[in-house]
Amino acid sequence: MSTLKDLIAQKAALEQQIAAAQRAERAGAIAQARAIVQENGLTEADLFGSGKPKSRGGTGKVAPKYRDPGTGQTWTGRGRAPKWIEGRDRDAFKIA
Repeated sequence: MSTLKDLIAQKAALEQQIAAAQRAERAGAIAQARAIVQENGLTEADLFGSGKPKSRGGTGKVAPKYRDPGTGQTWTGRGRAPKWIEGRDRDAFKIA
């Protein structure tokens, strides 16, 4: 049976070997990627895009479509209908 000190020493040696193997594999991968980039004449934009975020479209505020003449409250027509328009004809509240 190994002692605790022996096991700790083995663990440290293994961690060093793992780190060295990771560095070697990373260096090989970088060299391979550089070769592919040079062979194909790729640019940074080809690999990683333009860096500009894509627009999601119209995510701004929506203009109100309905107004309560008594209180002046408005509603866009989206989401749950407010109490002042529930069960009523919406055409009467349309904003021209």
